[in-house]
Amino acid sequence: MKSKKGAMEMSVGTIVTIVLLMSVLILGLFLVRNIFSSAGGAIELTDQQLQSEIGKLFGAEDAKLVVYPSSKFLEIKVGKQDAIGLGIRNIASTVDTSTQFGYEVVPIENDCGLSKDQMLSLIRAGKTDSLSIPVGGFESGKITYNIPEGIPNCLARYRVNVDRSGQAYDTELFEVEIKA
Repeated sequence: MKSKKGAMEMSVGTIVTIVLLMSVLILGLFLVRNIFSSAGGAIELTDQQLQSEIGKLFGAEDAKLVVYPSSKFLEIKVGKQDAIGLGIRNIASTVDTSTQFGYEVVPIENDCGLSKDQMLSLIRAGKTDSLSIPVGGFESGKITYNIPEGIPNCLARYRVNVDRSGQAYDTELFEVEIKA
């Protein structure tokens, strides 16, 4: 009789352990999914949130230009829109240095046969000539992509060219992957 009671206690303990382990596993998978899904593009961030994220990137590295997400990679589904965050810092050391900046997004290459004009047509906003950034300050913005139906799965590489008063200031590459 005692051996049956011991066997019953062991099986109940095993079942409880399995249930607890499965709960922890599901919770862990849920947290990992949320962490990786929050590292998406900048379309859902408010201007203040984007400025905070760009500020963190500037704090992590001493740069003139940063791209958010820091992976410099954005995945967008066909029929959707998303954005790349952009931060420009004025690292001038004297007050008399020009504070007028501009940037332009230039298509580099893709693996789906799109022309450069077609690559540019995916961008809703990607050029400005009128950013005024004080010495030591930074400005953030978004480069918004709108992917229409009919675009094939594709990986496209773009370059952001920043100029200060018409002179080259900095440049950065990023990639946009289009998924059906």
